Amino acid sequence: MRISAIGQAFCPSNVKRTNSNFMNYYSTNGLTKDTVSFSAKSKDDPMAQRKSINDLGNVKGKRALVRVDINVPMDENKNITDDTRIRAIVPTVKNLSDRGAKVVLMAHLGRPKGKRNMEYSLEPTVGRLSELLDKDVKFIPEAVGKDAEKAVKSMKNGDVALLENIRFYPEEEKNDPEFAKQLAKLGDFYVNDAFGAAHRGHASTAGVAEYLSPAVTGLLMEKEVNSLGKALTNPERPFTAIVGGSKISTKIGAVNNILDKMQEGDNLIIGGGMSYTFAKANGGSIGNSLCENDQLDTAIAIQEKAAQKGVNLLLPEDVMVTNDFSGNGTNIYAPVKNIPDGFEGVDAGPKTIEKFSKAIGNSKTILWNGPVGVFENDKFSNGTRAIAEKVAEITEKNGATTVLGGGDTVAAVKKFDMSDDLFSHVSTGGGASLEFIEGKVLPGVAALDLK
Repeated sequence: MRISAIGQAFCPSNVKRTNSNFMNYYSTNGLTKDTVSFSAKSKDDPMAQRKSINDLGNVKGKRALVRVDINVPMDENKNITDDTRIRAIVPTVKNLSDRGAKVVLMAHLGRPKGKRNMEYSLEPTVGRLSELLDKDVKFIPEAVGKDAEKAVKSMKNGDVALLENIRFYPEEEKNDPEFAKQLAKLGDFYVNDAFGAAHRGHASTAGVAEYLSPAVTGLLMEKEVNSLGKALTNPERPFTAIVGGSKISTKIGAVNNILDKMQEGDNLIIGGGMSYTFAKANGGSIGNSLCENDQLDTAIAIQEKAAQKGVNLLLPEDVMVTNDFSGNGTNIYAPVKNIPDGFEGVDAGPKTIEKFSKAIGNSKTILWNGPVGVFENDKFSNGTRAIAEKVAEITEKNGATTVLGGGDTVAAVKKFDMSDDLFSHVSTGGGASLEFIEGKVLPGVAALDLK
């Protein structure tokens, strides 16, 4: 084992590294009330602090193998229609490049299912990445092998290169150790900045960290983990969690984990399709509204748990209902427990919006995962828009900490043309953010070095 200029141990790419002993973050870093103040003793604890690129020393001339998430949407002409994920990785890439590292990017696009399908080539992303970095990014049409190794070897200090779609290789999603070793040959140390893929235990998100050291977070990953972690474990109170979406069954883990961390006086807002299961469980008539009949007992159990902890559980009082999901039928407001036959709930009503907004307005920390209506249809988007505007308002006027997670939540604020800057943090990870909120171990995070 050799000691690099970074001041940390590097292992040859064919030698498996061992995890260093965890040093207590509190004693070594002098936390203050303004610092993320959660700690852990195990790499399997999702709240454990990870080292980041800011903890590295001199990286000049070193090859940084960086997993990023640039799985961006494109039109039929391969023009990027939303570059949010590319912009999100720029600080990490620029930081390493400016420090003289040779930055080798790994990423995926779509689901090519382990085959070289050029419909999913990453080459169309190179132009936009080059523009944002203000430097030419080299595209390497392979991800492993002699050609890829030769291309990386030719890089100069500060250069940035992008490997071809990592999912063109079936070994990637199988987290094949030999494939991970091949990837490790392209780097001297490993950086994971792909929070959106951190819940996947793939070769590029987790496996390669077994063969490269240090293995650290990028700036985006660090912010994601710290922002979500602080909102869950050390929020300034009152703390309000807004949980929406269609089904209790997909959010029960998140709801229970949030409740476990709540204190008396905190607020849990339940909205969206899942709220109709609560309404029926409480004896309401919900018409044709979405309902999970096998989750009625779960709804009651959540209510009882909230009551035992002194947490304010806020459920809808009135909702917009329709007899035509397209929005072209009759759209009226009705009490959530008295929805007419032939109608289904599709959005929060005015009384509900007022009730939810009051709780949000009195909060110091907001964690929001899931819309409160079918926001994709303009006729049913009023409730989710009102919530988004209220969350943005308290961020600016009250200095509240507001963290948004989940693909639908992010899609909603984008639909309303609301900038990410209006909130404290908008997560780039859909499934990853939900699993983190559930308290699950994310393989792409657990593989990284502890503080």
